[in-house]
Amino acid sequence: MLSLGWIAITYLLGSIPFGLFVAKACCGVDPRLDGSRNTGATNVARLCGFKYGVMALVLDVAKGFLPVLGAAAFSQSSLFLGLVALAAVCGHVWSVFLHGKGGKAVATTVGVFLALAPWCTVIAALLLIAVVMASGFVSLGSLTLVTAMPVLLLLSGEPTLAIFAAIIAVIVFWRHRENIQRLARGEEKSWKKKA
Repeated sequence: MLSLGWIAITYLLGSIPFGLFVAKACCGVDPRLDGSRNTGATNVARLCGFKYGVMALVLDVAKGFLPVLGAAAFSQSSLFLGLVALAAVCGHVWSVFLHGKGGKAVATTVGVFLALAPWCTVIAALLLIAVVMASGFVSLGSLTLVTAMPVLLLLSGEPTLAIFAAIIAVIVFWRHRENIQRLARGEEKSWKKKA
């Protein structure tokens, strides 16, 4: 019962739309209606400025990191921890507070795996940064990160967590489907050109 309760609470925490709260409170903007129409940190940064984007990023990372870290304190089951991680991501993507809508879950994904496999996450995050710096596309860097995570987890001897990372990667790719289409058409917004 404790395990099921923890998963449910994690989903609810994951559902909290911090990007929406930050944008509305700090600059009076609804990120669902402007920019990329997404509540994530990237859109908040575009609409409200870098520091507010960082604020949204930290909060979205934390809502993945903290419940998974808490779960790891009383269970070492990779299956349970993977389910908790998935619950946080699903909460962000399909938020109960936004009528089943939500963000793209990259920051929350970083949070959950930072708690589960910090070194793998650091390596994946460095790949994200390298791709964004080289290409200017945050979306491409994000997709690189979630692609790298299951591979890195598998190489580090965590096959169960690698499976959950692969499931999360599929979800993140699905949420980025419009970005992928824009990348293919050469229409994706680049951070190298001020949006």
